[in-house]
Amino acid sequence: MTIPLKEFMAKSLTDPEVKREFDALEQEFAISSELIRARARSGLSQAELAERMGTSQSAIARIESGRTLPSAKTLIRFAEATGSKIELRLLAA
Repeated sequence: MTIPLKEFMAKSLTDPEVKREFDALEQEFAISSELIRARARSGLSQAELAERMGTSQSAIARIESGRTLPSAKTLIRFAEATGSKIELRLLAA
């Protein structure tokens, strides 16, 4: 039997240890989500974006999944390839 992802997440996050680990990855999830939104906004597939960036589709998949954190240089290339602009802000915690 399978359960919907939202239900699984809600149940899992009631465990304090799981919640702590999930929260520790919040910023990495935010980066991945923003990159996925930029690619979707540009109407590009991962393969098309990879071609524009001079990399492989699997490299784009690793970045978007959060398995690989992109360097500043990669973020700049990603922004250029998707017609996006990078805006960096550090907010008080």
